[in-house]
Amino acid sequence: MTATLAIACADLFGHARGVRYDTIILGAGAAGLMCAAHCGGRILLVDHARKAGEKIRISGGGRCNFTNTGCEASNFLSDNPHFAKSALARYTPWDFVSLVSEHGIAWHEKTLGQLFCDESAKQIVAMLTGLVAQAGAELRLRTSVISVDDTSDGFRVTLETDGGRQTLNTRALVVATGGKSIPKMGASGFAYDLAQQFDMPVTPLRPALVPFTFPEGRFAPLAGVALPSGITAPRGPRFDEALLFTHRGLSGPAVLQASSYWREGEAVEIDLMPGTDALGALKDARASAGRRGLARVLATLLPARLADAVAADLALGGNLADMSDAVLTQVAERLHHWHVTPGGTEGYRTAEVTLGGIATDALSSQTMEAKAHPGLYFIGECVDVTGWLGGYNFQWAWASAMAAARALAS
Repeated sequence: MTATLAIACADLFGHARGVRYDTIILGAGAAGLMCAAHCGGRILLVDHARKAGEKIRISGGGRCNFTNTGCEASNFLSDNPHFAKSALARYTPWDFVSLVSEHGIAWHEKTLGQLFCDESAKQIVAMLTGLVAQAGAELRLRTSVISVDDTSDGFRVTLETDGGRQTLNTRALVVATGGKSIPKMGASGFAYDLAQQFDMPVTPLRPALVPFTFPEGRFAPLAGVALPSGITAPRGPRFDEALLFTHRGLSGPAVLQASSYWREGEAVEIDLMPGTDALGALKDARASAGRRGLARVLATLLPARLADAVAADLALGGNLADMSDAVLTQVAERLHHWHVTPGGTEGYRTAEVTLGGIATDALSSQTMEAKAHPGLYFIGECVDVTGWLGGYNFQWAWASAMAAARALAS
């Protein structure tokens, strides 16, 4: 038999029987790459994108906020707040920092424990794809998943590329396809659909870490104004970070953080002067510059356009000297406890992550394996574990991937 004929026969019988892998991983993002690099055996990593790790590449302004030194389970939202503890404890931020440092990637801490690459997020992608290649895993891009079926000894996966369809068999299947955020990058609800195919519950989904919108361009005149703030949404903690006014509403780190806790119809509370005694500052101004109007005084405490807007909203005329303590208290309350009700959010189009996902009750917190379907794993963003802004979601990707990889390698 000639070599060409032998290859043709192998292809024919391979398609008929289905090529066998130890593990097929769906999704070549942060979690999928990390898992493929560490789970061992004959591995196939599949993604429909043109390049692996595209969300890593664009993250952190192109420098990838790859973890947070203060990462704990309390920094995550989930129906089960304890679920993430096991994976996070067994693969810590310092474990990933060690990996990054071993590969000569320089990094720095910005604020609030956020770690970034000194140079480029592409370094993290290159590190992970290099580790995947070093592990001998096969990476197929521009490849779509047509179907997944369970078999007596694993799973049958049908894939499609420009070259046609192929059916593959695998002992284990890892789903790392992410959530629905940023659909222009190919995000979809694939993981949730697959979970439901296997009768696994999915908690309600919604965009998270996303800007607020307001009707009728309420804040358009303030677009571009930024300042420190403290923002609190119902059920959530207070976030003391930057606030940015946009043509469509409110953005900035504090807003993105609060959005994960917000629900339609609810108001959020904004402190425009965090860490400052607004009433004391107003009384001091009354004593030293009482002939000034409120807008002029507020302009010494806030960005000028915002000061004008607050003064106009309060509709208080006259000089500061003519304002009583009660009136100044009213102004201070407005500055520290401003309540606004967003009309909505920017949605999945700009959301950094998807809140909700595969119900944790259906998964092992030790291995990320489906309790009712041995060999089926869900890791990363598609699971009902959603982190705060600031490197927490990447750390969950690394930790959940390592939990699954260690189980698969044992």
